[in-house]
Amino acid sequence: MPQYPQSPRSLDAAAEAPAPERSRRAVWISAGLAFALVLGGGGFAAWKFEWFSGNGRAVTFGRTAPSAGNGDGKARQSPQPQAPQAPQAPSAPAVPTGDPDVLMEAGPRSGFKQTAKLDDGTVIAKTRLAGAKSGFEGDVWVWTPKEYSDPKYAKSAFPVLISLPGGNGFPTNYWSDRSLGLQKAIEEGVAAGTSLPFILIMPVLNPDNKYYYDGSDIPGQPKMGTWLAEDVPDFTRANFRTYKSRDGWAFMGSSSGGFVGMKQVLQHPDRFKAVIASGGEIVPDSPLWKGHQAEMDENNPEKLAKKLIDSNGPDVYINFQVGTKETGKDRMLRFQREFGTGPVKTTIHDIQNGEHNGWHYVRGMKESSLEWISKVLKGPEPAAG
Repeated sequence: MPQYPQSPRSLDAAAEAPAPERSRRAVWISAGLAFALVLGGGGFAAWKFEWFSGNGRAVTFGRTAPSAGNGDGKARQSPQPQAPQAPQAPSAPAVPTGDPDVLMEAGPRSGFKQTAKLDDGTVIAKTRLAGAKSGFEGDVWVWTPKEYSDPKYAKSAFPVLISLPGGNGFPTNYWSDRSLGLQKAIEEGVAAGTSLPFILIMPVLNPDNKYYYDGSDIPGQPKMGTWLAEDVPDFTRANFRTYKSRDGWAFMGSSSGGFVGMKQVLQHPDRFKAVIASGGEIVPDSPLWKGHQAEMDENNPEKLAKKLIDSNGPDVYINFQVGTKETGKDRMLRFQREFGTGPVKTTIHDIQNGEHNGWHYVRGMKESSLEWISKVLKGPEPAAG
């Protein structure tokens, strides 16, 4: 646990389960109980749905691997994420049509390994990213909706939701655990017409499990701000069809991850447009800022919001989520009152009987926040006909 017991973040995170890393024991106890109930009540339901089928295999998203020996990096569309196939004759790469904002995969492609499979056949996969700009190397999990592999969207971009965990956010990102239901919530929202089919990018939040680094470039520490603001988006553009403009880029996060997502949007309004920030974290509080007040101020959402207002910068959209059984709403209300004006657009969604955990934040997203952010961002366009 970070060594600053008086910070709101550490106090709130103590109640966060299964989200933070510090609650890992509770996660495994809960997971074991749930698995026992599944086996006892539903036979071999988990195996029937192949939740674990194929874990560890190589995955490519939306396309087959490049043909061996042609050296041109060209690839073809495939109906589902799948393992590399046998060499085939090269074909011309897809090119966007109509919308100049569409950016096709820029390459180079990363290697992905499946970590989970959803009931609709989509998969969550992991890769290792060496950040060229930050110098930090860490794991990134990804998920694409089934629409991404639909041929009628082969020339369309998709909106990106960079999803950040709470707690220490290392060595895993808990949004990559299908049991929290984030991917399913998006699937159901797409089917109901209330959510865009987002690409989920789920990087590690911190370089170790000792401190919070506030998603920032703290002097003398790993450059986690650059990792999240530049390396992770560059990686996403290299591997997926995205939008050039900020209209297709947003964050979501809980607790410390919510703080970082909000900070990134306010700090880089030219790159990111919106954030779903759950849990009520508003200001930086890493102990590593000691002796670096000026740099900490440059990463303080309150000061960043004031700067954006004073400069009449581009509109940014912040949707706070808070459970009625957790603390933090007072901080959200104060931020909204003092800084929710001009280009800083804020809303607050109350999650009834909600606590400080990922399951309840996903419930809030299903109730309201996914629809809210889907109205702010740009969605994919199918090919005519």
